[in-house]
Amino acid sequence: MTATAADAQAPARDPENTLYMDLKSGRVVIALRPDLAPKHVEQIKTLTRQGFYDNTPFHRVIEGFMAQGGDPTGTGTGGSNLPNIPAEFTNRARFLRGTVGMARSQSPNSANSQFFIMFAPGSFLDGQYTIWGQVVQGMEHVDAIKKGDQQRNGQVANPPDRIVRMRVAADVRE
Repeated sequence: MTATAADAQAPARDPENTLYMDLKSGRVVIALRPDLAPKHVEQIKTLTRQGFYDNTPFHRVIEGFMAQGGDPTGTGTGGSNLPNIPAEFTNRARFLRGTVGMARSQSPNSANSQFFIMFAPGSFLDGQYTIWGQVVQGMEHVDAIKKGDQQRNGQVANPPDRIVRMRVAADVRE
């Protein structure tokens, strides 16, 4: 990811609106976008603070497109005990490399805990899915996530790579 792509989409880092996602290969820093999706950002922070994302798999990973996680069942059908979130679609930001968006079913208001990180731009998602973050550091670790089977819609064979730990930066004392 070029610095300009991240800079164009992500505001200055604020510890309350920054996530640290630790993967087996290293740390990914995500700038949250409450300016675009305040309800989604709040849900992500709540789940992160509950430890919900720790050890969850990247169950669907399509090379050249995206890595999807946030489902504790690893099936693509699971979610949290929190209510689903209404769509917060925008045309003020685009799906570029490193953009973090919320996964959902066909219903626009079905987002819950699953999310995806873009490996490459995906303009066909613009205005159709909620953008809640942008990778600002560690995209090489996202690139290293085990890829899925292209013939099976990116389903990752066991064992999939997992989020080791995810934390809100304001809560981390390093």
